[in-house]
Amino acid sequence: MPTAQRTDPRGLSSAEAARRLAHDGPNELPTARPVPAWKLLLAQLTHLFAVMLWIAAALAVLAGMTPLAVAIVVIVLLNGAFAFAQEYRADRAAERLRDLLPTSVQVIRDGELKSVDAPDLVVGDRVLLAAGGKVSADLQLATVHALAVDESTLTGESVPVRPASDDHVYAGTYVVQGEAEAIVTAVAGATRLAGIQTLTESADRPDSPLTVELHRLIRIIAFIAAAVGISLSAVSLILGLNFTDAFLFGVGVMVALVPEGLLPTVTLALARGAQRMAHGNALVRRLDAVETLGATTYICTDKTGTLTLNQMEVQEVWTPRGIVTMNGAGYDPAGTAHGDPRAIEAAVQAAAAAIACIRGHAVRKQDKWVAEGDPMEVALDVLARRLGVPPFDQASITRRVAFSSETRYSAVVANGNTLVIGAPDALLPYCRDGVAEDTARAVDALASRGHRVLAVATAPGSRVTDGRLDLGPGSLELRAVVGLEDPPRKDVQAALETCRRAGIRIAIVTGDHAATAAVIAREVGLLGPGGLVVTGADLPADDQRLGRLLDRDEGVVVARVTPADKLRIARALRARGHVVAMTGDGVNDAPALREADVGVAMGASGSDVARAAADLVLLDDHFASIVRAVELGRATFSNVRRFLTYHLTDNVAELAPFAVWALSGGSIPLAIGVLQVLALDIGTDMLPAIALGIESPSERTLDGPARHRRLVDRGLLARAFGILGPTEALVSMGVFVAILIGSGWRWGAEPAAADLVVASGTTFTVIALMQLANAFACRSGRRTVFELPLLGNRALLVAVGAELALIMLFVGQPTLANLLGGAWPSYQGWLLAIAAAVVLLLVDTTAKLLRRRIL
Repeated sequence: MPTAQRTDPRGLSSAEAARRLAHDGPNELPTARPVPAWKLLLAQLTHLFAVMLWIAAALAVLAGMTPLAVAIVVIVLLNGAFAFAQEYRADRAAERLRDLLPTSVQVIRDGELKSVDAPDLVVGDRVLLAAGGKVSADLQLATVHALAVDESTLTGESVPVRPASDDHVYAGTYVVQGEAEAIVTAVAGATRLAGIQTLTESADRPDSPLTVELHRLIRIIAFIAAAVGISLSAVSLILGLNFTDAFLFGVGVMVALVPEGLLPTVTLALARGAQRMAHGNALVRRLDAVETLGATTYICTDKTGTLTLNQMEVQEVWTPRGIVTMNGAGYDPAGTAHGDPRAIEAAVQAAAAAIACIRGHAVRKQDKWVAEGDPMEVALDVLARRLGVPPFDQASITRRVAFSSETRYSAVVANGNTLVIGAPDALLPYCRDGVAEDTARAVDALASRGHRVLAVATAPGSRVTDGRLDLGPGSLELRAVVGLEDPPRKDVQAALETCRRAGIRIAIVTGDHAATAAVIAREVGLLGPGGLVVTGADLPADDQRLGRLLDRDEGVVVARVTPADKLRIARALRARGHVVAMTGDGVNDAPALREADVGVAMGASGSDVARAAADLVLLDDHFASIVRAVELGRATFSNVRRFLTYHLTDNVAELAPFAVWALSGGSIPLAIGVLQVLALDIGTDMLPAIALGIESPSERTLDGPARHRRLVDRGLLARAFGILGPTEALVSMGVFVAILIGSGWRWGAEPAAADLVVASGTTFTVIALMQLANAFACRSGRRTVFELPLLGNRALLVAVGAELALIMLFVGQPTLANLLGGAWPSYQGWLLAIAAAVVLLLVDTTAKLLRRRIL
């Protein structure tokens, strides 16, 4: 492959560039072939629950129940389409990497400056970089003029780097300030950015806990439905039913046991949870991530912008005449200085010298002050404005020394003086005697408080020779030492305390310096006694040891991490049984965001790639928004359990008529038909179930670890199948038999058709009204309906009203009533139905009070 050394100052010729382009291909990131849309859609229509419903629809057709089959098919198609839309949008992360490459690039070809399309860039091209531009390929710098590059998308380091000649810069980074001439060393798939893309695509998105639980529940339901349906069909054959009736009975049993409304109810509950999270500045990209957040046991969070404000501020200015403390908000120039007047005067002189050496400044955009340029330089600009220092006349500068990683200072010569800013340890050896010892103590004190420290010094005359400062002992007069800080967000500490109360462990995983991250971690209360501070280079090579190292309550700081480090951390913690939420904002974070159970991207400052790879996007980049989302996630899981209790209770009542019919050998008529079962599942039950799915979080939602990680456990089964379900079944069958007897029916006799449809319609109404009462009972597994605020879930009141209207429609509208096989209940039937609803509430209340006393 052509190399940088073979390119002369006139650049490549057009002919040579064309040859290399034909040989190496365009400068475009390789993309994996996406999964065809039809395959994604097919997957949503062929998972286990969908297959179970397809089978139910087929059985309905065989049994001659075409309307039932059509209704089931519509349910499958609607759910499949909704899930497909979510998955299709969420699985295109790698494609967004293309957005990081500029559309055109300034290059030197044939000895002339030309603008070429970024895909036409080739190895060996001479490229001109300028402030505000994106880097289009991996480059080796040839000449540098005050260059500063933001590499945070690749490295996670929040402070721009200042590369020198012969250093490298990489595709996907940004030029913050300055300019340079560079030579292309790698394009397309050979770039460092492409390597991260490969890592992103290799990370498999794990199934969410909710998905795992739903699959488990569906397997259980499928087994029970098939086993009970086949068993009771066999029993009915033994008891004398003909094969057709026995088959019809088996289909009815299976349909009764399959909660057709489960999937749409779960989907709508998750969608409502996602809507609530959006109102809390957390945008959900995958619906099942709503519940996964509630299951989170470990959060790996960035520092800059998530725990902090991502705004550099000068907090203190140490001068030989005293300390000045600064007050203000972010980059807003309005602020005050506090200290001895002589110290403030010294700080003013230091700020006047400092702003001569900088290019960054604060600007007001849309009623908000923002940074343009290096955040540290912008903080110095704001300091000067708060001290009342007038703008520096850049025209007075005669010489400039750019910052380099070797010298660690920048300087200008203006008005006959040399003005310098830089790292204290780089300037103190050249300062005059008398303040060095005091300054060293001041530097240590500022650093111990987590400040970035910058020294300001001056010298008379020009001290610049051959682009460097010509310094000796005592050449400089120290003016000040400036302490800068990216302050933590005000409510982060409370959010972290809430996480601890909820049993969630937390680690800062950052590309920043360990010392800086550790100070912030202690300041916000994340790092306690016994907490761990470690760098990525020092992490154990073995994933098991890594997991054990990080799995601690006292807090963890992992600094200077690479993309591979973050990926390993997510895998190691998940291997220990944790449900991991990983935050990130850069391209380098995308693999870990996909690997984690919940990838959380920054919406305000994050890259498109990170947002596309994530499950959740924080619109305000705020850690507290994650905590609110966790609370809503837990509430959503509890709500899913609520409407599962609600659905399963109904299933027992729906199964009872078929069981009684079979076990009585047909002596007791079938109380309700299969279409009535479907009307209960999808018609009257659906809206209250959805309303239960949006029950607000209780005050105890985040008290302690998540209590239930199983959708269906002993407690839920005992309540649905041991208390509420049998109550509905016994009462509804009792009412059915009572209505028949009241009409003159006797055991074993064939009831009159008119009497049977009235009894069937009454039974349908009883079950529906008891389910109405059950909706209120299921709002809490512990508190009784009489202890819950009636207006605590207004949606449930609306749903109950709608359910009453549907009940009236199903038993009162002649066409629907005839189709379903019921009729309008008598006056006595309505009284019995209302009494049945009261009975269910009394039984539920008694059971809850007894459980409290026992436990």
